[in-house]
Amino acid sequence: MEPTLDVPTPAVRTPNAPSTPTAPGLPTLDDRITGSLLGAAVGDALGGPVEGYTPEQILERHGGRVTGIVGPWNGDAWRTARPIAPYHKGDGHVTDDTLMTHTLIRVYEKVRGHLDAYAVADHLVPELMNSPVWIPELEAEALPLQRIFLAEKWIVTRLHYGHVDPREAGSGNIVNCGAAMYMAPVGLVNAANPRAAYAEALDLAGAHQSSYGREAAGVFAAAVAAACVPGATPASVVDAALSLAKDGTEAAIEAVAEAASGHTDFETALTPLRRAVAPFDTVGPDYRAPSLGARRPSRLHAIEELPIALGMLLVGAGDFRRTVLGAVNYGRDCDSIATMAGAIVGALHGEAAVPADWAKRVAEASRLDLHAPARALAGVAREVFARDAEAHRAHESAFAALTGTDR
Repeated sequence: MEPTLDVPTPAVRTPNAPSTPTAPGLPTLDDRITGSLLGAAVGDALGGPVEGYTPEQILERHGGRVTGIVGPWNGDAWRTARPIAPYHKGDGHVTDDTLMTHTLIRVYEKVRGHLDAYAVADHLVPELMNSPVWIPELEAEALPLQRIFLAEKWIVTRLHYGHVDPREAGSGNIVNCGAAMYMAPVGLVNAANPRAAYAEALDLAGAHQSSYGREAAGVFAAAVAAACVPGATPASVVDAALSLAKDGTEAAIEAVAEAASGHTDFETALTPLRRAVAPFDTVGPDYRAPSLGARRPSRLHAIEELPIALGMLLVGAGDFRRTVLGAVNYGRDCDSIATMAGAIVGALHGEAAVPADWAKRVAEASRLDLHAPARALAGVAREVFARDAEAHRAHESAFAALTGTDR
């Protein structure tokens, strides 16, 4: 796999030293990986308690916009209140977005190489079925399978019980952001190589999703990889995403990016961004009552979460608080929107971009070591890059011999 850059920004060499900055003041690879995974978890935890509601409902419920970690929507009644029960969303608890992200990192730790659809069957599914973890929303140690949504349980049904070809297992599943929401590690393993991240995520996500859900997984991974390019900006990340996105996903990102232009305050951007993405979103205006055509394969539509995350990235100019709080207060599937937005900002600027008090509270409340997965993934990323570089040199040598240009 080509270990050089493929992104519409000035060419630079991909960082391959564990702790040496690529240029003075720029975050290292390790720092960007830590920032991205911390940012994703914090965004997830901030968005969880207001997921499924509208900006107007959020404003009324909280007496203003959400500006940090908040408690459950229904207070102490979260244990029985529908449709939230039995999940303790809020108080800094991460959701299934982070659980799936960390599960994918454990797969990378085992494989220590690029992943494909077969890695989902051989490693991810067994992790979901057999490896208990602490699940903050359940306040208990349990199998991830007991927390994940039906769209994720699909991969267990199809691969473990149905023995479907992993490359085709995603066909027939509802089309949503289920695969995209945990693809940040793919972008980080392929740091600064968006095209490689896109290809790997598409292959991997084929076991989980089809159509624009699978496409979003590839584009989100590419955006995270593009954010790792030294000197990257929110605009260059969006440009990289657009250079790879296809069909409705490309059109939705273009529409949302255009709507985001001129806005520097998420409050004024909430309605324009929703209006821009609405023609591509199959769920409809009522998030809790999807339309009959919701989540079906289409070349014309897109998931809502990724375009909005990129739009808020532009509105917030890459500032973590402004970007992630914009995603949170957008409502609807805002835990996943904020997860994606936080992952991209963290990859752009490193751990320092993520408010330390938020990260500390989320780690303590969720009873998770949020730094350990980052350290593990950084080690895998360096191993993968070294093998990719060696393979590229071997290909160069073989091609030179074939063309008579070797020396």
